[in-house]
Amino acid sequence: MNVIVRKLIFSVALLPALCWGEQREFHLTIDEVTIDVAPGFTNKVFAFNGQVPGPLIHVKEGDDVTVHVDNNTTLNHTIHWHGINQIDSWHMDGVAGVNQQSEIEPGETYTYKFKADRPGSLWYHCHVNVWEHVAIRGMWGPIVVDPKNPSDLDKSVTKDAILMMSSWQSAYANVYGKGGMPADVADYFSINGRSFPMTQPIRVKKGDVLRMRLYGAGDETHQMHLHGHDMLVVAKDGYPLASPYYADTVPVGPGERFDVIVKMNNPGYFVMHDHVDRHMTNNGAMMGGPMTVIEYDGIPMEAWYVWKDKVYDPNFFYSESMKKGYGIFNSLGFQGRVVEQGKRRK
Repeated sequence: MNVIVRKLIFSVALLPALCWGEQREFHLTIDEVTIDVAPGFTNKVFAFNGQVPGPLIHVKEGDDVTVHVDNNTTLNHTIHWHGINQIDSWHMDGVAGVNQQSEIEPGETYTYKFKADRPGSLWYHCHVNVWEHVAIRGMWGPIVVDPKNPSDLDKSVTKDAILMMSSWQSAYANVYGKGGMPADVADYFSINGRSFPMTQPIRVKKGDVLRMRLYGAGDETHQMHLHGHDMLVVAKDGYPLASPYYADTVPVGPGERFDVIVKMNNPGYFVMHDHVDRHMTNNGAMMGGPMTVIEYDGIPMEAWYVWKDKVYDPNFFYSESMKKGYGIFNSLGFQGRVVEQGKRRK
């Protein structure tokens, strides 16, 4: 075999290593809509693709991602891709005046391009007036980047659930451009933009291995506690832990993410809730806030069970979307109602 042929074979062998990612191109809009957070409580939000949380972006480590963003709102925004290190793409980090020349003004389109340079539970959110837009206005969504080389723990998972905790301030629920400042008081608390009893159960079978990705999407710390099971904490901010540890309560602060894996080995109905007591109210009324129920298949529903007549949404925790491979996944259950033009700033 001559030298030229050997070099050609060597170059072809290297090609997958040099170009190991896929090209992913997505579109996002930022819209002004109203969502129902709790019984009797609605909130005006800035919603990605008209929904809170925003659509799931699911890609693989090494993928090249392009996202076209249309600002359909009356205020300026950017998107920060929280957890993406932006290697060789620092202009795409989404902070106006630092690495992005200007904010995305109403009616404008902006395109972000970056590589999914590390795996894990990441997220995206606005980086303009974050105390309002992110803390109380719902401008966030999940990014899940699968690792090139999944661990044995990753391979053991049979069901995924994404839980994004946040808070709301009813005093500013219907007024864009205000709220979220230090003296302002949060009085509603939620998982995936909804407060109990408007959340959904996580339905499992005995023998399932459940991975819950816990996100601190707002500006409060949530102490997430699961009854009847131990949670194996396996990742922090997307980074796998060298020494996973068991816990029954996991503190999730603003911007933090924890991946926990739970073996479904104790059939019954068990709550998963925030152990900060005031968070478990809807404007002071118990029970509310960031709470769900693990419901095992085959366990009869008692007549007195609070969710006996619940209309079930299997994708409330993006569990169905996570099964569909890679792409961007909207969720009909998170869609809001468009705010009428004349009522947007009132």
